[in-house]
Amino acid sequence: MKFQTIACAVAIATGGFFFTHVVNDAIAANSTEVLSKAIQPSQEQALVSRQLATLVDRQHYLNMRLDAQTSQRIFDFYIDSLDPEHSLFLAPEVENYKKRYGASFGANLKAGNLSGPYEIHEQYRQRLTQFYTYMLNELKKPQNLNQPNVYIETDREKAPFFKTEAEQRAHWSKMLVSQLINLTISKEEEQAKQKALKANPELANGQDLTGPEDLTPAQTLTKRYTRQLERLSRIKSDDVLDKTLNAMMLTYDPHSNYFPPVDAMELNRQTTLQLEGIGVSIRPERGNEDYTKIETIVEGGPASKSGQVKSGDRIIGVAQDGEQMVDVIGWPSNEIVGLIRGKRGTKVTLRLLGAGAPMGQARNVTITRDVIQEEDAGVRTRVVEIQRDGKKYQYGVIEIPSFYLNYRARRAGTDYRSVSEDTNKALKELAAKNVAGIIVDLRNNPGGSLEEVARMLGQVIKSGPVVQIRDGNGNVSVFEDDDGGAQTYAGPLAVMVNLASASASEIYSAAIQDYERGIVIGSTTTGKGTAQVQLDSLAHGQATLTQRKFYRVTGGSTQNKGVIPDIKLVDIYNEEFGERKAKNALQWDTIPTAPFKREGAVQKYVPELAKLSQQRVSLDSQFKYLEQRKAVMKKAEEEKRQVLDLQQRKAELIAMEQKTLEAENARRIATGLKPYPNWESYQASMDALIETRAKMKAKERPALPEEEAFVIEAANVLLDYANLQKKS
Repeated sequence: MKFQTIACAVAIATGGFFFTHVVNDAIAANSTEVLSKAIQPSQEQALVSRQLATLVDRQHYLNMRLDAQTSQRIFDFYIDSLDPEHSLFLAPEVENYKKRYGASFGANLKAGNLSGPYEIHEQYRQRLTQFYTYMLNELKKPQNLNQPNVYIETDREKAPFFKTEAEQRAHWSKMLVSQLINLTISKEEEQAKQKALKANPELANGQDLTGPEDLTPAQTLTKRYTRQLERLSRIKSDDVLDKTLNAMMLTYDPHSNYFPPVDAMELNRQTTLQLEGIGVSIRPERGNEDYTKIETIVEGGPASKSGQVKSGDRIIGVAQDGEQMVDVIGWPSNEIVGLIRGKRGTKVTLRLLGAGAPMGQARNVTITRDVIQEEDAGVRTRVVEIQRDGKKYQYGVIEIPSFYLNYRARRAGTDYRSVSEDTNKALKELAAKNVAGIIVDLRNNPGGSLEEVARMLGQVIKSGPVVQIRDGNGNVSVFEDDDGGAQTYAGPLAVMVNLASASASEIYSAAIQDYERGIVIGSTTTGKGTAQVQLDSLAHGQATLTQRKFYRVTGGSTQNKGVIPDIKLVDIYNEEFGERKAKNALQWDTIPTAPFKREGAVQKYVPELAKLSQQRVSLDSQFKYLEQRKAVMKKAEEEKRQVLDLQQRKAELIAMEQKTLEAENARRIATGLKPYPNWESYQASMDALIETRAKMKAKERPALPEEEAFVIEAANVLLDYANLQKKS
């Protein structure tokens, strides 16, 4: 949940089945040989451990002391963060570590003593090495992919640790067979898709849909495990510190987080809509995931200005100013991004290889990093049109991706962007077009600045409190709209939310609902009702610390429970995504109501509005499609084990694919489009669509029909509301 967190100046923040590795020979916990070779913490890392441990002990909202009991919980969280599927450490080893470090884990962190977690992490690395070696050896042997009565558990989060190596090895063997089955099926489907593309080239829509390397499943896994072994050599002390300090922070709540220096850049980027880099987007190359290619180049950015970087170039090496070139072939994209980004004014050298060019034609390009404004990430507006009873109605849509505020620039007295200013302009522009109503789209908005929320609510309500905030001592403060009743827009209003709408999004939609200023439409929100301070003056990296909790003007918290919409539409997200399923989430509660005056009378119309909406949705091909897709996904998610039989697994997958294809074709027929003849054609078309959209700027990317259905329904709800008001 790290990067759901976005902090601001007023101390508010938002917010395939992978195995977990292995063990071969037991390593003595007190082995001096292991410790001598282990990654060691720096003085700065020890200092930040002391700083954060003291802060969570004294300043977290829960006022939960960092005592022996809390230490045991931190220890458990740390072990689970390394071994979430409980297939790495053995039960006796966990008990041994628990006896040695469990009760003192927190005290040691408070003293800057990181030896315990670093020792455990070193064993983790040793075991990973042993695991990959074991798997590579097993891949040299024939494997039985037809075991009809043998199953593997796919969710071992709550399963006990294995007691013996024999039990563990049996599980690893099952993992290997399961992965080979998955890759065998995947290879067959890819071959069928490539055959469909060859027979119907128009399916590619002009995109390069080259298939992956022609490797057997065993060769693919061999390459994958070999690459993972190589990655182990790149684990740094910051990676260990990240796991250690976040085990402590996340034991308190999901939104208290530690960010090592590289991750801290991402935190700042989300807050300000700025990043310091070269202005390119990258992604793994289709057909060969060992290579990462440049997908798009930001116009006017450092890479663009150099004139030496081209879309399609493969990045095979990265060098910091004055340092040696690092070979990044086989590296994941996120690690390459971490190397490329850096402080403004510093230089980075990329070793680039043109698409299809031989290695001998690789070239070095040195670029000076600069601040890049992410214009695409800001507020966007448009107008949608619906037709009913022979009449046309236009509604404005304001898409708000986050509640951003470049508070550092504001503090420095330089020009800065803010979501409230951008939204205010959008409201004025749409009102000038005489739209019948405005839809504020907060879907997938993780939150941001509380200050900005208050300003934006002031643009659509007359005056009054917008949110209550309580600290860990029980003190309650109230954020008010105190602009004297000024409103930018006083017309019909709807707010769209979903499970990915969090924090500031929930404050905004809750206030609109409580004031009855507009209609909230969609699905229940995340339930992230806490506020964080951003700690950006630590000895090493940055952190967020939960210190306050949000409450609606009516007194109920937005924490955990979220905002329940007035008009409910299908929820396309897995519930595991929300706060209600998060570990150690703070609970919902209430405080007294803040005095406020409602500005509308929406609620008396909600039952009729919900009835009319349901009638439309039940007949709409896009919503039918989403409901069917949700049912298919839910069935897949409910499966907690998989059979180790290739033919049975194929049959199960084909049945799921057929249901998905039927849902897709039903909506295509309903909208006048030609149905896909088979699954392969559908997959090829989807791949082409993804490729096409990836190359477009966000503001140029058209809404998908299933996404647009929500917007159209929101417009219809506003029209229903207007009609009901006329009748009353």
